[in-house]
Amino acid sequence: MFYTCGPNEAMVVSGFCRSPPVMISGGSVFVFPCVQQIQRISLNTLTLNVKSDKVYTRHGVPVSVTGIAQMKIQGQNKQMLAAACQMFLGKSESDIAHIALETLEGHQRAIIAHLTVEEIYKDRKKFSEQVFKVASSDLFNMGISVVSYTLKDVHDDQDYLHSLGKARTAQVQKDARIGEAMNKRDAVIREANAIQEKISAQYMNEIEMAKAQRDYELKKAVYDIEVCTKNAESEMAYQLQVAKTKQQIEEEKMQVMVVERSQQIMLQEQEITRREKELEAKVKKPADAERYRLEKLAEAERLQLIMEAEAEAESIKMRGEAEAYAVEARGRAEAEQMAKKAEAFQTYKEGAMVDMLLEKLPLMAEEISKPLSATNKVTMVSSGGSEIGAAKLTGEVLDIMTKLPETIEKLTGVSISQVARTG
Repeated sequence: MFYTCGPNEAMVVSGFCRSPPVMISGGSVFVFPCVQQIQRISLNTLTLNVKSDKVYTRHGVPVSVTGIAQMKIQGQNKQMLAAACQMFLGKSESDIAHIALETLEGHQRAIIAHLTVEEIYKDRKKFSEQVFKVASSDLFNMGISVVSYTLKDVHDDQDYLHSLGKARTAQVQKDARIGEAMNKRDAVIREANAIQEKISAQYMNEIEMAKAQRDYELKKAVYDIEVCTKNAESEMAYQLQVAKTKQQIEEEKMQVMVVERSQQIMLQEQEITRREKELEAKVKKPADAERYRLEKLAEAERLQLIMEAEAEAESIKMRGEAEAYAVEARGRAEAEQMAKKAEAFQTYKEGAMVDMLLEKLPLMAEEISKPLSATNKVTMVSSGGSEIGAAKLTGEVLDIMTKLPETIEKLTGVSISQVARTG
């Protein structure tokens, strides 16, 4: 079965499987009937009116003191709640309040006995703090927390406090009368001082007025002298200024003439400059332009010749390199051809020689015919020396025929004797 309680109440469950008992402050719990038991304890704040009648103080004066205390069982502190459950579980709020009231009253009486009436009456805060401090330690062990304690009333049946009040009242009244008399005396003194100060101030004012009048007359005389002096100085200064002004006018006229002359000179200089520039524009600049043109043309021709020479040199260099490369290539080709011919001669021997001879015969005929082709005209005269001319022609032909084997060997590299042996 479920049980619940509010925040101002605590539940204690004991019995089967509840050892020690479980305490719940403001919550719910499940209780097994017959084997478990639930009890409640109030956590409400209790207001106690703590009265201590006719308690003798340290000096033997009986006084009655009334204090107001607020206290409650702390449900948030488990230790205090456990102590309160052990002491007050099953008791009502009135029973708990009675126990706490008796404890507070005992501590209140004990503290009253250690203080005088004046200490209790004049310093109520100190008395309340002492009661609160002493009572809190005992009530804490019971699980009760003292929230506050305030001293409400202090009185006695012997008119002790009333007598203390009378003495204080009489002292206050005496002080008031003395203060009033002193205030009146001070007021009279201050009034007399004020009248005296008023008269003194009046006399001082008249003296100051006389001094001011005297100073005024003296200063006025000084000012009059200064005014006359200034007037005379002003008149002299006026005449001097007139003379200076005339002199300045003459100087300015001279300056104007100088400026006009300067302007004329400047105009003449500008005219000279203009004519020089005109002459320069009409004569000098065209000559300079022509000279500049001729210089540029000469420079252009020089650069052109330099560039042509450089191009010719580059062309000759490239042509020489090309010819050298061609000669080198032709030499390599001829060398390769000769190598192949040598291989052919080695392989075919006489047959290759005959073939080469036949190939070279046209060249041989050309060589033989060159002297004859160089002859423009042949005239044979039979009169007289015909035999000599014929013999000369015959000698030339024979010379050509004699050189024929040498020419063949030169062109083919094969001698006539080798050809004859091959044939």
